[in-house]
Amino acid sequence: MSKTILDVIAFDADDTLWVNEPFYQDAEKKLEDMLRKYVDAQSITEILYDTEKKNLSLFGYGAKGFTISMIETAIEISGEKISAGEIQQIIELGKTVMNNPIDLLPHVAKVIPALTQQFRLMLLTKGDLFDQESKIARSGLADYFDDVEIVSEKDEETYRRLLGRYEFSPERFLMVGNSLKSDILPLVKLGCQAVHIPYKTTWVHEQVSDAEKESEHYYELASMGDFPALIAENFESAVAG
Repeated sequence: MSKTILDVIAFDADDTLWVNEPFYQDAEKKLEDMLRKYVDAQSITEILYDTEKKNLSLFGYGAKGFTISMIETAIEISGEKISAGEIQQIIELGKTVMNNPIDLLPHVAKVIPALTQQFRLMLLTKGDLFDQESKIARSGLADYFDDVEIVSEKDEETYRRLLGRYEFSPERFLMVGNSLKSDILPLVKLGCQAVHIPYKTTWVHEQVSDAEKESEHYYELASMGDFPALIAENFESAVAG
């Protein structure tokens, strides 16, 4: 069977290359502890998520918008009784999320440098520009990527524009990520190659139904450690070695 030629391999960042979602979940748990004197934990979770969704169009993805959403949630749930001191605690939670350590996921530190010997690599992530640039710089991986793209949303239109700007053929573009909604399904619908490497936890906003999971063809791996074998078996680079 002939291998598919790739112009580039693109990687998502958060929860694909390094840990991210657990820091948000830890902050949310601490917010719940603070607000549980007003309502139950489930109500706090639901109100926070609804607030985050409403704020996405204003603040986008990332820790800054998350912090504002936590503050708004606390004001709403407390009936505006939340104290200035407690709001300061929430702000500190948000700062902690923004300054979280960059812990590379298993195998990433070996796989990425090895791939750069043969393939053109792109880091393709969404979120706050300053926040994502800081994470990339602190990850120690920046020099391995030929291209870095930080976008406000990952949907078909965004990917279509990116493919056009770089003049990549969809079938020669491979995306690797943990989110089916953001990293996999939009690209598969455009005719691109995609590899899903699930993380142990996923933000509810990124979850998709079983029907959506089964509607498109993509590869799925247990960890980044399985990625080199998949590449060797199915793909080759358009870039000279």
